[in-house]
Parts: sequence; structure tokens; C-alpha cells
Amino acid sequence: MIKIVEETAGLFRDRVFSPVVTLSAFIFQVLSEDHSCRETVLKVRSDLIAQGKPPCSPGTGGYCQARGRLPKELIYRAVRETGSKLHQESDIEWLWKGRRVVLADGSTVSMPDTPANQKDFPQPKSQEPGIGFPIARLVILTSLASGSVLDCALGPWRGKETGEHALLRQILGSLESDDVLVADRYYCSFFLIAMLGIAGIDFVFQNHTKRKVDFRRGERLGKKDHIVKWLKPVRPEWMDKETYETMPDTLTVRETKVDGRILVSNFLDTGMVTRLDLAELYRMRWTIEIDLKFIKQILKMDVLRGKSPEMVRKEVGVHLLAYNLIRTVMAQAATIHGIAPNTISFKGTVQAMNAFQDKFLYGAEEILATLFDELMCSIVYHRIGDRPGRKEPRAVKRRPKPYPRLTLPRAQARIHM
Repeated sequence: MIKIVEETAGLFRDRVFSPVVTLSAFIFQVLSEDHSCRETVLKVRSDLIAQGKPPCSPGTGGYCQARGRLPKELIYRAVRETGSKLHQESDIEWLWKGRRVVLADGSTVSMPDTPANQKDFPQPKSQEPGIGFPIARLVILTSLASGSVLDCALGPWRGKETGEHALLRQILGSLESDDVLVADRYYCSFFLIAMLGIAGIDFVFQNHTKRKVDFRRGERLGKKDHIVKWLKPVRPEWMDKETYETMPDTLTVRETKVDGRILVSNFLDTGMVTRLDLAELYRMRWTIEIDLKFIKQILKMDVLRGKSPEMVRKEVGVHLLAYNLIRTVMAQAATIHGIAPNTISFKGTVQAMNAFQDKFLYGAEEILATLFDELMCSIVYHRIGDRPGRKEPRAVKRRPKPYPRLTLPRAQARIHM
């Protein structure tokens, strides 16, 4: 991590909030309970005192300025490199048929209602000015084996070229030719599949509801299982003529109905990949939904604090970096104890790391090895259940407080109080 900081940030003056200290403090901030700059600075100050060094000022100005100087490229490079390292070094037993599987999905996050944020991340048109919040859309790629984030694209919630397809195209370069991409029906389009084919990447998608499937056509492989050719549709607005001409005129795909879903893939050999193999793989797509839940709820990325678009982008990147670092510890524990990382509780890991953190920093050197072993044992002790096909209603039992919704900008509402 220090090497990445030095290579990206370059030379820096000898100051309290160097890029290394600033990034470490930023990670602590997104992992803390209230995400405040004040608590973060007090943590840095207490650490300096404990190390016998001159303390920094308890004010937040120096830290906030240092965050502003921290290069965004540094943060996202660290995300990609930590995620890729876990992905590439995954144990062979964690893979699907010896293949590394990448999952793709999108989500949204909100942020403070400032003019700068509204300009780059406009709020939904259904919300009145002054009472809504800017919203950003993000698409992430995660490793099925390790759960790490491989890359992320962030953009406005609405506007031209802001959909999940457009964002995914920005990060397709993070996929490698031996990867298998799995995503839901939204991504099942001719041109995305064609781009994956050009890059030599295999895929499994659920069929889009607008595409009709007739199993009486094509080359029959079995019941509700066949190979068909898709014809190239007309050129979409976002694609230039030169790129359109490079796209193939037809695509050969396999359509398989299993578990009530129609899956589209390029695994044409039923001897190598059966319809049940495809069903099992697609069921595992749900893990990216859980990973997003971990990031947004446990790490509290659903509501950001950055008051400028630049800080919003940095804040998202640091959340993903913190997530990858936690996943690294989970992978270490899984390797030591011979289990799969996706069977370990993410929240349990965060709680164990918080409980052991100060002991590693200030504990006696002779007990560090014991502390590490006990931390690994504590992490693997908290497991998650295997609940395939689980469904829950999108509803909450606890009722909200009986306050009316704000329908005017807060400054105007104060006048009418």
C-alpha cells in the first residue's frame, strides 16, 4: 500500500498528514461509527502521543486539506490492485470449474444537497428542488471467489450515457480473458455480449424480458436447452458508426431454461458445462447483492458526506478500499483454516478487527503472533448460513416516527414554523 502511495502521490513534504497518514486516517473514518472528521483527527492525535511523537492540532482543518490533496487516482489504483491480487491468488477450491468468476451489478448512493453535487449528480426529477438529494449511480465488478471489488465506475443517476451499461463499458478492461462474467438480465444485450466475445471473456446472463425465446428453433441440446444465432440490431445512439461496423453480424449463444429462468451463455458444450452447472453458477450471482449490502449498510456508504463531487468520488473509493482490506483479512483466515471466504461473516470480521486493533498497535511484541492466531480463529468462528433461493419481502416491520415529510426547502420551512 505504501508503495502505491509513493508511486502515485510522488514526493511530499515531511508533514503530519502525509499521503500515507491521510489515506490511513480516511480509511479509519469510513470504518468508524459516525464517519466524522473530528473523531478521525482525534484518533491520529492519540496515536502520535502514544508513539511519543508531537501531537497534531485537534482541529480538523489540516486533515480536511490533506484529503483534498490526496489524488483520486491513488485511491482507485489501490482498490484495483488489492482487489485483483485477491482475485488472482484465490485458492483453486474457491473457483468454479477452475475458472475465476466476476460478478457485475449496479446501485446508487446519495450525498449532501450542495450546488456542486447537484450539478454533477442531479437529483431525480420527481423530487422538488431543495427537498431532494443528489444521487450517483455506480457499477462494480466483484470476485466471486474472494468477494473483493475489482473495479468501479461512478456517474450521475440520470442523463446521457449514465446507465449501468455505459458505466460497465468503462471498466470492462479490468476483466481478463480467463474470467467468466455473470450478471442479471439488465446486462443481457447483443453489443455487450459482442464486446465480451472480442475480449475472449465467457459469460452467463439471465435473458432480458424483452427478448423472446423459442426453443423450437436452433440446435437442440436438450429439454429447454438450445443454441441459436442472434442478429445484429440497428446501431444504438451511443455507438459510433466505426465501432458498429466492427461488431459481428450474428452471435452464437446458448439459451437454457432452468429453475424458471432463461439463461444466456456462450458455454456451448454440454459435456463441459451442463444446464445444472449454469443454474448453480447463476444462483451464486446473488453474492454481489450481499456484497453491496455489506458496503452500503455495514460500511455506511449508502449516504455519503462529501460536499463536492471530487470528495464524493474519493469517499466512494476509500469505502471500496476499506472493504477490500477487510476481504484480504477474511481470505487470510479462510486460507489458514481451510474454508471458503464466502462462508465467513463480513460483519463478524469487522467486529473482530475492531476488538483486536488496539492490541496489535500497543501490545507487547512477544504476544503479537498469539494475537494474530486468535484474531484468525475469531474471524472464522462467525460463519454465515447457506440459504439458496431465500426470498424476503421488501418491507420493514418497524414503523417510522410520525413526523410529516419535508415538502419545502428547510430555510423556507423555518419561516412557517
